[in-house]
Amino acid sequence: MTNIKLIVTDMDGTFLNSNYEVSPDFPAIYEELKKRNILFIPASGRQMPGITQYFKEIENEIGFIAENGGYVIYKNEELFADKLENSFVKEIIEIIREIPGARTVLSAKKKAYYESDDEQFVKYFTRYYTENQKIDDLTTELEDNTFKIAIYHPEGSEENLYPYLKNFEKKNLEVVISGKYWVDIMNRNINKGKALEILQKKLNILPSETMSFGDYMNDITMLQKSKYSFAVKNAHSSVKKVASFSALSNDEFGVLEIIKDYLKS
Repeated sequence: MTNIKLIVTDMDGTFLNSNYEVSPDFPAIYEELKKRNILFIPASGRQMPGITQYFKEIENEIGFIAENGGYVIYKNEELFADKLENSFVKEIIEIIREIPGARTVLSAKKKAYYESDDEQFVKYFTRYYTENQKIDDLTTELEDNTFKIAIYHPEGSEENLYPYLKNFEKKNLEVVISGKYWVDIMNRNINKGKALEILQKKLNILPSETMSFGDYMNDITMLQKSKYSFAVKNAHSSVKKVASFSALSNDEFGVLEIIKDYLKS
């Protein structure tokens, strides 16, 4: 591999194991990356606080891609913050309410908002959306900057959500299957790849100097913006087709194994 300057990784299903843990090896590996001036960037569909909670000690030193590319920060400087129009939000929420079993989260700058009384769902999603608030009606306009609508279905997103929501792609929106149980809806051209491009341009780093890791469809655009793209063993088949290389699973901390190998080379 040529000289790597930037490593970007998805979080859930990729960097974190199934217990949502960071490898105990990460701090030592990060110190080695820092010595070599290699920037480490977590990239996730989570809201910003749901990512930064894992990196408190180095939060001021690195960058973050949150909200599937809707919110980008580098060393505490906001580089990009998208805004989803409320007219879209209202229309989408009304469709989601007609899908049996579907649950909705409005992910915004200050908080994530929900209206569900399903305690099991609330317990589950607040793991990802740590700053959250229950409100009576999600179609009411918020005094907040909405980045995306995240929709959950306990029986799977590909079969139970995407077919009902894909028509919003005709309205200049992105409808992306972001996990086994989640679909995210954002403005068109908002994705992890675009966010990575913003960082690459800011830092004068080329795709040929970038290494990336992912496991689900919302990672594909990010993998396409880096020469050294890896799909973890547990990745969706469509991601494996796009990635140039493979890594061990998230439960084997495959991301760090690849980084270790690179640092030894």
